[in-house]
Amino acid sequence: MGAGVLQIALLRAIPWWVWAGVVLVSVLLSLGVTLRFERPRGRWGHALRRRFVLGIPWGTLLTVAGVAAFYLVVQAGYEHPRKPLMIPFVSWSYFYPFGVLTSPFAHSGLNHVTSNLVGTLTFMPVAEYAWGHFPQSRGSQSFARLRDNPFVRILAVPAAAVGVGLLSGVFSFGPTIGFSGVVFAIAGFALASYPITSILVFLGARIVDLVIRATTDPFSVSRASEVFVTPGWANIAIQGHLYGFLLGLALGGYLAVRRDRLPGPGRLWFATLLFAVLQGLWQLYTPISGGRFVLYRAVGVAVIFLLAALIVGGMGGYGDRMFLSRLDLPLTDRSLTADLRTRELAGIVFGALLVALSLTAVWTGLFVLDDGVDGEISVDGYEVTYAEGITDQYTSTFAVGPFGGGKVNTSGVIVTSESREIFYTFAGKRELAARGSVTLALGSPGRYERVVANRTAWNPVGNDSVYKVYLSHDERRRLAFTSNPSTVQPRIAGRRIVLEPAEQRFGLAVVSRNETLGRTEVPTVGNNVTAGGLAFNRTKSGGLFAFTNDTRVRIAGRG
Repeated sequence: MGAGVLQIALLRAIPWWVWAGVVLVSVLLSLGVTLRFERPRGRWGHALRRRFVLGIPWGTLLTVAGVAAFYLVVQAGYEHPRKPLMIPFVSWSYFYPFGVLTSPFAHSGLNHVTSNLVGTLTFMPVAEYAWGHFPQSRGSQSFARLRDNPFVRILAVPAAAVGVGLLSGVFSFGPTIGFSGVVFAIAGFALASYPITSILVFLGARIVDLVIRATTDPFSVSRASEVFVTPGWANIAIQGHLYGFLLGLALGGYLAVRRDRLPGPGRLWFATLLFAVLQGLWQLYTPISGGRFVLYRAVGVAVIFLLAALIVGGMGGYGDRMFLSRLDLPLTDRSLTADLRTRELAGIVFGALLVALSLTAVWTGLFVLDDGVDGEISVDGYEVTYAEGITDQYTSTFAVGPFGGGKVNTSGVIVTSESREIFYTFAGKRELAARGSVTLALGSPGRYERVVANRTAWNPVGNDSVYKVYLSHDERRRLAFTSNPSTVQPRIAGRRIVLEPAEQRFGLAVVSRNETLGRTEVPTVGNNVTAGGLAFNRTKSGGLFAFTNDTRVRIAGRG
């Protein structure tokens, strides 16, 4: 037994609870020492009870409970936590209103919903603290008016989250799913009142996330391997994040101005930049053909610095100055009184930016599927197939103009639905080749169906792969695609060997001078077959060999 194998075996022999106990004891000891020297003496609890009923952010807890319940119940996440229903809840088109209205509250998987719930628990208590369960104006009393009722103010928090979520669903650019637009709005609202506190809790949440991962996954073993990876920034709905962030800043800034509690400009500028950098708001990109994407790094960095300046001009304390008092008319001696202040100008630009972001989403929301793709599998109004080199109707809609690539082709497992205006490449050609199989969850609330796409392949020496793609559903298996035959580069006894895909198994053809000398099927493991004067053998390791007399050549490997 090697040293590495022995080390891994020893690590796995240690019970999970021992690792978790070491981490938790270390955390509690560290916190205890800090509290011993800090000595809050109830100050923290008093500060929370001054703004929250019983010192608890009830609105945050209600919001988190609602989003979690949607995932567990409506999306069947309780029964299928890592493969919930996703496709029915995407904002595909305005002509599919169910997706538009539900997309902000649905998620693509367990990691997705967990990430957004952690983000909500990070920023929403700060935003709720800024809002408060008790009236803040001088002389006001709780329960004196409806808007001063603490229970009404608590319910206003999840109600605002729903409202912002619906806006993000309506004005999302292209098909989106997830609560992240609302999370970014909550973060913007919190930053407008408590910029430094918001950044500190944001960084603190990363520490909590690390502690959780350390207790649930105490160690991992990795090795070099070939994997299919899409750039992380290419999976981010950047327009939805930016729209939510600006919307939250606008609402939070309005509240701060009304209460005359504006943050210092330096703190607001630094917090905005730090949040924008850490959350990738600078990652502006467009898709092009062939599964490629263009990241406009320089443009994105310039945008976040200009955005920070705009936010400081509109919401920074001590910064509301006269920008333009008089406007001289050209070619005349007359002038107009403008009386335009910096905060008013910033508000105008801010509003125009929100409108522009909304308009960019409207034209993609008007998408209508031209022609559906005839599917090998039909499930609840969905058509599932595998195709290569066809037009991606959705991405082609987005990738236009000076920064787009025009018509975009796609290859892979494709889902369409004419009634829902869906055209979706669930798994691209290279992703399916790397994984071997993928599973789609289709259906509607209350109905859950699985469709499995499986790729089998041989890789001829010196040439392209030969492969087939099968689609399976409800114990039915259908051949969806076969590639072109491929010729093995080495020749044996002057003969060329061609690997051919067939419906049941792969075939071998022996060719000499454009004449087919014989055909046979690829043998099963450990068996020999002959054709065209050559013998073929398949080994347990997945190699396919051809031989004649004393010559034995490896001609292909299993894909």
